[in-house]
Amino acid sequence: MIRYTLTCANDHSFESWFQSAAAFDSLAQAGMVTCPECGGSDVAKRLMAPAVQKSAMPVRPLSDAPKEPLEKLRAEVEANADYVGSNFATEARAMHDGDRPERAIYGESTAKDTKKLIEDGIPVLPLPFVPTKRSN
Repeated sequence: MIRYTLTCANDHSFESWFQSAAAFDSLAQAGMVTCPECGGSDVAKRLMAPAVQKSAMPVRPLSDAPKEPLEKLRAEVEANADYVGSNFATEARAMHDGDRPERAIYGESTAKDTKKLIEDGIPVLPLPFVPTKRSN
């Protein structure tokens, strides 16, 4: 069994259990997965963290984790890519379609827009940090 966090076209969020990922896919395509709040069948999986069992080994607190690699990555991205803010999906699609010249970009995107980019074969990658906000 697998539990998914789902969202409908009206941005209602809910959870449901499925026998497998394939079971969810076939039920969703058949319109059999519906939002409990509005009844809508345009439902998609949301990004979620998997449940992980605790181990017997002690876990180092996040505050003790090495921050230098993330800060180095952040500096590299911010120095070599253009921040496009909430226009990320639009800019990525325009570059993919050849309407804008290709360049390195970063910004924010909704889960729905990101999923559509991936489905359309447009390469995207989540950043392991929150970008420093800059105005467009």
